Amino acid sequence: MTLEEKAKFFKALGSETRLKIFQNILHSPYVCDVNAEVKSLDLIKQATCVGTIAKEFDFSLPTISRHLKELKEARVIKMNKVSNKIYVEPDYAFLKEIAECLNQIIQEGLHAGK
Repeated sequence: MTLEEKAKFFKALGSETRLKIFQNILHSPYVCDVNAEVKSLDLIKQATCVGTIAKEFDFSLPTISRHLKELKEARVIKMNKVSNKIYVEPDYAFLKEIAECLNQIIQEGLHAGK
């Protein structure tokens, strides 16, 4: 993971609105109406659709979509289009990389201070 990727990740979550959207995606127990086609794709339980996320905020759908696009570009979330809906879920693989990176920085700081 490059320094640029790390910076982009933290910049994306530096917006209070995007942080709230991410927390909503991560912790909310809601999902869209799921049809038979979607069930066959085995979406994880946290996956939800853009329209459902927009209902949780006092923003227009285009505004939510713009924030989601930035979160996706920073690899905070993943988006998958199925039929006429776009499903959103946390990008757990990248989140794990970020967590490991932070842990390494903390460990190096602790050892440097001894």
